Amino acid sequence: MPTIQRALLSVFDKTGLVPFAQALASRGIELLSTGGTARALRDAGLKVIELGDFTGFPEMLDGRVKTLHPKVHGGLLYLRGNPHHEAAVAQHGLRPIDLVAVNLYPFEATVAKPGAVLHEVIENIDIGGPAMLRSAAKNHEFVTVVTDPLDYAEVADQILATGETTLTLRRRLAAKVYARTAAYDATIAAHLPRFFPTTEGEPEPEKAPGALNLQVPLLQTLRYGENPHQAAALYGRFDDYFRQRHGKALSYNNILDLTAAAALIAEFAGDPPTLAILKHTNPCGVGQGASLREAWDKALATDRQAPFGGIIAVNQPVDAACAEAIAEIFSEVIVAPGFSPEALEILQKKKNLRLIETLKDPQSAARWEIRSVGADSFLWQQRDLKSVAAGDLQFVTERKPTEAERRAMLFGWRVVKHVKSNAIVYAAADRTLGIGAGQMSRVDASRIAVWKAHEAGLSLAGSVVCSDAFFPFPDGLVAAAEAGATAAIQPGGSVRDAEVIAAANERGVAMAFTGVRHFRH
Repeated sequence: MPTIQRALLSVFDKTGLVPFAQALASRGIELLSTGGTARALRDAGLKVIELGDFTGFPEMLDGRVKTLHPKVHGGLLYLRGNPHHEAAVAQHGLRPIDLVAVNLYPFEATVAKPGAVLHEVIENIDIGGPAMLRSAAKNHEFVTVVTDPLDYAEVADQILATGETTLTLRRRLAAKVYARTAAYDATIAAHLPRFFPTTEGEPEPEKAPGALNLQVPLLQTLRYGENPHQAAALYGRFDDYFRQRHGKALSYNNILDLTAAAALIAEFAGDPPTLAILKHTNPCGVGQGASLREAWDKALATDRQAPFGGIIAVNQPVDAACAEAIAEIFSEVIVAPGFSPEALEILQKKKNLRLIETLKDPQSAARWEIRSVGADSFLWQQRDLKSVAAGDLQFVTERKPTEAERRAMLFGWRVVKHVKSNAIVYAAADRTLGIGAGQMSRVDASRIAVWKAHEAGLSLAGSVVCSDAFFPFPDGLVAAAEAGATAAIQPGGSVRDAEVIAAANERGVAMAFTGVRHFRH
């Protein structure tokens, strides 16, 4: 490959741009550029040729047309040394462009912004950028293409040393381009339809995409998966949402557990101090109080055995009093919006404890989720972000719940949503009392929850029983009443609802229907 003579720089993300351009200029490489990129380079004292002057065609249509020109794509695509291509280049006055540095309009960031509107979303669909990247990548035998600022240093080092880049590097960068443009187009395909109005003028409900095109960057390899004989890795933007403050590297199971914990505690954003303890993605105790220490005591009281080696999540920064209490038992991970200096000093003494700071609400991530089911197949669904407020409850029994029972219903309902099905939670207004998870029948889940409460020395008298799905028969409701529950909250919708309501009326149990089911497999 001949030495690089001309480079085209047109980037939205200007991280590292100026040092990279300075390195190119120091080798006598001519710099072409556009708009804000050209201004940034001139402000740094670099000589830049506006692309419009290079092509003889001005930027137009508010910047929509500036790089879509034969002198750009011809300069990128022609095969150096090919007689027919060389003749065409000479005939039409094309000049080679040997290096392209382009990154794209921030479509992903735009659609993620609260309140993003259709016009803004459309204007952040890049056309010229992907076209240049693809042209350069196709002709990587002769053209170096850079789309990630993290690659500037390696490219600059090779050019400073030899005036050119190696074919090995150009091939790697070309493959990276197609991964980037594929992911970019997949994001547009996945998110754009939700901004399109229906004939009624409202945004169309989210639908399953016609195809799943996943290009997700590798974030880190993991020591192993669920078990030591399984290889594993983490992909995506996990570090946009979580930052590790202390402890050894996260494991596959840690990541599963802490994301489940973060999703549960997000239900209590804005509430008084709330703390949840989870094990194997299931809550084993949730408490709320005037302080995190009080919330800890209530959560731990639900089950004093399961929390060993568990995950703790809180809705407020961890303070010293809470940290001292947590430090008394072995925990794997604490997830929190922050840690006081005193709490960090206490908790960092435990070298095996991972401290994870939540940088932003994980519930703000994509509103859908994907699960592999083997057989080269995947399941896609909208995430379960449905919440229930007091005004959504339908009271179906003769006795209506007391104010305390209503608060317990809403507290327990937010917890049972995050318990594996079949799920039963006995709750008071500020704490869980017994949890039964993942059983083959709802009655078994209730029996386990009752047993757990008795093992913990907690009375279920006056509690509320929360069920993630409807009671298919009266037996589940009857068992809860016999255990001491005086109120129940469930989705309703069974063909035997009338029988369940009658059983509740016979026992003076107040019951509310939510109309919402929360199966979690």
